[in-house]
Amino acid sequence: MAISRPDLAVFVVTGDGDALSIGGNHLIHAMRRNVNLTIILFNNEIYGLTKGQYSPTSQQGLVTKSSPMGSVDYPFNPLSVALGAGCSFVGRAIDSDRKSLDATIAAAAKHRGTSFVEVYQNCPIFNDGAYDDFKGPEAAEHLVRLVDGEPILLGADQAQGVVRDPVSGALTTAAVAEVGIDHVLVHDSHRVDPSLAFELSHLTDSGEISQTPVGIFRDVTKPAYDDMVRDQLVQAAGKNTSREAHDDALQSLLNGVDTWTVGEDGEVHEG
Repeated sequence: MAISRPDLAVFVVTGDGDALSIGGNHLIHAMRRNVNLTIILFNNEIYGLTKGQYSPTSQQGLVTKSSPMGSVDYPFNPLSVALGAGCSFVGRAIDSDRKSLDATIAAAAKHRGTSFVEVYQNCPIFNDGAYDDFKGPEAAEHLVRLVDGEPILLGADQAQGVVRDPVSGALTTAAVAEVGIDHVLVHDSHRVDPSLAFELSHLTDSGEISQTPVGIFRDVTKPAYDDMVRDQLVQAAGKNTSREAHDDALQSLLNGVDTWTVGEDGEVHEG
């Protein structure tokens, strides 16, 4: 669709189960190719539509219909998957945080290439309360809002900042009053190197940091797959930009050099 209809904005609305399990192969290669798609993944950490089995993002120990003694799987981190696949736009938002959700999806829609936005979404039937920490008056204590060009600060009073440990090199937190604001990492989603964005996507993995980052992790410019495909057709058609010339060029490419025609007399003719 994206290749044949450049006039359309193509959105893919998916979930943690169908995107990261059933359709995982399609997801990573769409992002690898940088097809001009806006992918919105609603992550409720459960198979909600098929009645409550654990999904690739379910937390270890979660009791579900398919894990009655608790899931023993290691859950996927959707942002890490996207960044590892080379996705050029990666973001995260929360379903009830309308201002941040609108801004993140709007930026994703404007991005040329593959945009991937994970949305934390509550499932009130099979996994209710999974994201309660990120809602209500206490939300500010549990979120790290990523803003380009600004220090990465934590907590409602923003007294803590994300810094790099001088010994281990890992991301950690420190009191801004002690280390100084100049030592706090400044967010830059436009870095071509995705390594810092990848580290931020795993910020809570050590267990030492409880706050979860939201916002735009990566937003870089690189050629979109569908634009490059259309450019090849233009080159094949030469200066003639008519639809017929493009169709002829495409047919010529499809025919290639190894085609044969079977005549009415049964003889095979090359070309």
